[in-house]
Amino acid sequence: MLPRHVNDDVEPIHLLGFNIARKPKWLQFVLLSGAIFVLYIGYGYMQELIFKLPGMKPFGWTLTLIQFLIYSGCGYTECLIWHNTRRMIPWRIYGVIAFFTVATMGLSNASVGYLNYPTQVIFKCCKLIPVLIGGILIQGKRYGWIDCGAAALMSLGIIMFTLADNKVSPNFDSRGYIMISGALLADAVIGNIQEKNMKKYGGSSNEVVLYSYGIGSVFIFTYVVFSGEIFSAIPFFFENSWKTFGYALIFSFLGYLGVNVVLTHIKVFGALVAVTVTTLRKALTIILSFLLFSKPFTIEYLYAGSVVMLAIYLNLYSKNKTSWDNMARRFMARAMGYRDVSVTRKDPMLV
Repeated sequence: MLPRHVNDDVEPIHLLGFNIARKPKWLQFVLLSGAIFVLYIGYGYMQELIFKLPGMKPFGWTLTLIQFLIYSGCGYTECLIWHNTRRMIPWRIYGVIAFFTVATMGLSNASVGYLNYPTQVIFKCCKLIPVLIGGILIQGKRYGWIDCGAAALMSLGIIMFTLADNKVSPNFDSRGYIMISGALLADAVIGNIQEKNMKKYGGSSNEVVLYSYGIGSVFIFTYVVFSGEIFSAIPFFFENSWKTFGYALIFSFLGYLGVNVVLTHIKVFGALVAVTVTTLRKALTIILSFLLFSKPFTIEYLYAGSVVMLAIYLNLYSKNKTSWDNMARRFMARAMGYRDVSVTRKDPMLV
């Protein structure tokens, strides 16, 4: 018989610094999902609000520099509290990861100045396309017809959204599409390089955040100095200090907390449930963007978004085919008046 204190010992589940491991499962789900909605809706709102400031459009890279500095500081603090700062992955690898992290976040931030925010969100939902290409080229992976079909549907959805944007937007600017496409490509490279080297060297996700954003801050600072952007940005930011530094601080802090909550949600409830929650969050973000910030709307946006959502769940099905098939068989058995005990026992998703 184990001592009572050993039986009661459970792995901590941290939500914004609080341990919720001893809360009921349903309450953990509500708290984590609610935090994702609040943090990321706030993140998206602040990002769009910043670029609504007159004159802010050229300073997306300066905003990214502030974001990287805050992420680095938060990452270092978290490592001191919960982990350690020991580096496992070589510096040269972090140099590559930092470069592509800078590219994906910098181009993504800068694109908001040239795109409707809902269009940017839809593009960011379509990471599967470059990830699939990157997995083939970088890791030599092979993908089935379901993944390829999902990528094709995502491509169709992006085309439909772009055509709708071109139709209703009076300030259609192709630079925004080039930026967000570049951000997606860089994001695909990051994911594959991180996955490959974390397995090879045993680095933790906290280590990757700390060093990639820290080195990335140096890269961005070098760029904004040599491009001259920072010399124009400093007077603008200080002239509107609350609406620039203030908004940027809130935006960056919400983003960092959001990343951590999503990772916790995945750890506790699995990727399938977490992706469902984040997909619903993105849909709500798009709706709120249309409601809170005046912009033209066409029903074609809804059609394009539906195609992208279908592609996302087709991709999820390919990753969870066995459990989803078991779930479908169980549902059909119950609908026909039978109870398939073997399926119920074998499928952990149904417990």
